Amino acid sequence: MKSLPQKKRLKTGLALCMAALLPTLGAVDENTIPLDVEKPNLHFGFIKLTDCAPLVIAKEKGFFEAEGLNVKLTAQKNWVILLDNVIKGSLDGAHMLAGQPIGATVGVSQKADIITAYSLDLNGNGITLATDVWELMKENVPKDADGKPIHPIKADALKPVIDGWDGDFNLGMVFPVSTHNYELRYWLAAGGIHPGFYTEADAQGHSDGDVIISPNAPPLMPSYLNSRAILGYCVGEPWNQKAVFAEKDGQQLGVPVVTNYEIWKNNPEKVFGVTKTWAEENPQTHLAVLKALIRAGKWLDESIENREEAVEILSRSHYVGAEPEVLRNSMTGSFVYERGDRRDMPDFNVFFRYYASYPYYSDCIWFLTQMRRWGQLRDDRPDSWYLETAKEIYRPDLYMEAAQLLIEEENLAEADIPVGTDGFRPVTGEGDFIDGKAYDGHKPNDYIQSFEIRTD
Repeated sequence: MKSLPQKKRLKTGLALCMAALLPTLGAVDENTIPLDVEKPNLHFGFIKLTDCAPLVIAKEKGFFEAEGLNVKLTAQKNWVILLDNVIKGSLDGAHMLAGQPIGATVGVSQKADIITAYSLDLNGNGITLATDVWELMKENVPKDADGKPIHPIKADALKPVIDGWDGDFNLGMVFPVSTHNYELRYWLAAGGIHPGFYTEADAQGHSDGDVIISPNAPPLMPSYLNSRAILGYCVGEPWNQKAVFAEKDGQQLGVPVVTNYEIWKNNPEKVFGVTKTWAEENPQTHLAVLKALIRAGKWLDESIENREEAVEILSRSHYVGAEPEVLRNSMTGSFVYERGDRRDMPDFNVFFRYYASYPYYSDCIWFLTQMRRWGQLRDDRPDSWYLETAKEIYRPDLYMEAAQLLIEEENLAEADIPVGTDGFRPVTGEGDFIDGKAYDGHKPNDYIQSFEIRTD
């Protein structure tokens, strides 16, 4: 085993002695130098989705423990309750929709100052339609020489079905400020289907819509599809693959038609969020949590063996609680659309590669542009407002501080973090979005104005 420099050995020795005084926290790995945390006992919340994985792995693989943290993880019933519990202090932090800290800060949904310094993952969602709807839509989808649908499948194939539908065409998503809501709307609008606007008179976002989009709890979506309460939904895993494995009248319950990777390549999905006050009162604790999460994300993306182990852990009832074969599809690099149509998708779930865990300002700004596009933000604002707001919510400075500590410990490499970034991803090219549009986070108003379907 490689020996540590003398200074590091002394620091590590002191850290181990300190850890011995906290018997409930267990062992500390050799390289980790725990911080002087203000609050060693922590309670975090999550929703039963595969992208809670970094939190679960940080606990189960000892990364929290190595930082001197004793963490309790508790599943929450829904996103509203989860955020309420963070705001009132019942939870120290939580697995959150990327739009939740943003929506809370700008007053869309619950109002509170929430920050994030860690992005939990990229991609991870899909849009699933009832099998009978898919059969009608499938007639309009281009096919390859073997008769299989050519992906990505665009919503213009669904438009004739909706135009001829008798009655309301109800669709589900998980929350008004969720990535799922914006991805579903983006996909529909790119195919000429109006998803509806939020207005002062219509807080549900149904105005002028060709469809009715409403929030539903992720684990319940397959059952709502089964009961015909909804005809399709946008949700994270494992609830798209669950519809493939479930049956109704001898057929699979639903058919995933497009993933969010195909809608926006390597899009941000969930974040770890805390209140601004909590972060200010517990700065060393916050850094320790970030260190553990960064290591967990890296572990998840290091090997297929690690992913297989993660599947087993996540399948436990107190975590996601879905069958391993359902979780395994997306977590190990493939995705099933129709039965018999399994396709390689190595980037369906990304937790660390492509700097996935770095909280880019441009990601925050994209969500703000969609809030404005669909009317959740009522008024036009200058480009400068978007950046100023992003800097209040997304904290790459804290991420980099935690990452540098890990580099000093040799638990992270310099190549693992973005160097010289201004907090913005490179301008996306035509292949990154399903409608071919480019996105430059420095020019949010130009981006909003580029859409034909948008609020005035």
